[in-house]
Amino acid sequence: MTRLDDLLASESQRFVAQHPQSATLAQQAREHWLGGVPMHWMADWGTPHPFFVREATGATLTDVDGIRYTDFCLGDTGAMFGHSPPAIAQALAAQGARGLTCMLPAERTAEVGAQLAALFGLPYWQIAQTATDANRYALRWARAITGRPKVLVFQGCYHGTVEETLVRRRAGRTVIREGSIGPAFDPATAAVAVEFNDVGAVEHALAAGDIAAVLYEPVMTNIGMVLPDAGFHAALRAATRRHDALLIVDETHTLSSGLGGYARRHHLEPDFLVCGKAIAGGLPCAVFGFTAEVEASIQRVLGAREGGHSGMGTTLAANPLVIECLHAALTSLHTAANYAHMEALAVQLEEGLAASFRLRGLDWHVSRVGARTEFGFGPAPRNGSEAEAAMRPEFEHALHLYQLNRGVLVTPFHNMMLTSPATQPADVDALLATLGAALDELGLVAGRS
Repeated sequence: MTRLDDLLASESQRFVAQHPQSATLAQQAREHWLGGVPMHWMADWGTPHPFFVREATGATLTDVDGIRYTDFCLGDTGAMFGHSPPAIAQALAAQGARGLTCMLPAERTAEVGAQLAALFGLPYWQIAQTATDANRYALRWARAITGRPKVLVFQGCYHGTVEETLVRRRAGRTVIREGSIGPAFDPATAAVAVEFNDVGAVEHALAAGDIAAVLYEPVMTNIGMVLPDAGFHAALRAATRRHDALLIVDETHTLSSGLGGYARRHHLEPDFLVCGKAIAGGLPCAVFGFTAEVEASIQRVLGAREGGHSGMGTTLAANPLVIECLHAALTSLHTAANYAHMEALAVQLEEGLAASFRLRGLDWHVSRVGARTEFGFGPAPRNGSEAEAAMRPEFEHALHLYQLNRGVLVTPFHNMMLTSPATQPADVDALLATLGAALDELGLVAGRS
């Protein structure tokens, strides 16, 4: 066995020994839940069995075995501002007694719309329950406005489970993403995938004249982190305007960039902006905003269409509970002070990781966007294919399990770490220490990475 195999075996045994109550619940849950969990991603932590949470507050989780974890996953961004922020807990309690869902606008609706416009710089907004829904609706509007059928996405992109985006670029062609279950249609017929940072490929795809919109994250975040080249955003915006395609910026993960997200911080000019997960402090909620020009086009579409169901919207979207929590989040969580704290700790983490890798002679890279930090193996990638080729899933699994067993939680899917307003410098030190210890146990030095 290799040192990696030995570490995985010993850490798996350690996990089992530390989590007897979770083991019992996992066995009971398997009787009625697929894979023993109510949502299958919850089984993707690489542990011998799921572990069950009793409480989550601030930057700390406590499981049913009484083990406390410093949380840098934060619900895979959903709890970016910390678990159960007081302002959200208070809003939930207050509105819970006044009505949960009415399919009518709540009293604070106008105020919340003004808050969104002020924060993100777009005048018009709609609310959905998830970023998947918001992206799907933005794409439907884009097709209706332009009369074009396709969307351009980037290789390795993540936009929730929007069907059109479940594609990959393989051997120069757009194909359905590996592992997709039961697709309703071949998404490769509705999408074109090109490499991130490849302006020439974007121009070539748009020149076909059938692209309604480019849907993208301004920093790729779900295939590792891939940063944009200098000038890429400006070139992308110019190309979409030249070819009359709309630009949809998905800020679901890059909201960590700073107050108002990446687009506001870096002066991008999207036609649509989508944000979910953390926007309402962790409550299921997403928003999509759009320009006055897009709103005018939407009104033309509405004025010309026949009566009947639009195919957009869900009964529970924009319910009074969401409106109240969104108001609380925009007032108390999306603040300059919170972002300053989060980013300062992310810088501490970024610098600590880089120093740790230098100390061991490793050629690994560290990337950061605001409060979001990731590391990867080898030089920083420029596109999704390079990022995918550099991934080492078993190695990541060993590092994550080692840290989890010592009370430090990072995102299970890759090496993403978030700092929240509740995170403290000592928490960052603990993460760096446990990661360093794992690297030492694996004997990682230059030439053996």
